[in-house]
Amino acid sequence: MAQKNDKYTYRVTWSEDDNEYVGLCAEFPGLSWLADSPEKTLKGIRKLVADVLLDMVNNSESIPEPIATKNFSGKFMVRIPPDIHRKLAIQAAESGVSLNRIASSKLSQ
Repeated sequence: MAQKNDKYTYRVTWSEDDNEYVGLCAEFPGLSWLADSPEKTLKGIRKLVADVLLDMVNNSESIPEPIATKNFSGKFMVRIPPDIHRKLAIQAAESGVSLNRIASSKLSQ
């Protein structure tokens, strides 16, 4: 089912603790898969996600939307302490750019 239309976000990384590669899926943070090669790891985590999705469908559970297919507005609110807000506003004014530009720049680093 999900294997053919798989649009989820996967990551394969080395786990020093396990002495193997670990496969992760951003939309299913509780799942992981260990294997001795990156290729086997990716195949394993994708199969595990497919099995979980099938189980979710069979139990009428809601399926997570893939991050890749979500529409993002580019807006979100972040609360920061007033002194940091002031500091950023000063940096923005001194640089001749907007507060939004300064914050965006710092978040992208």
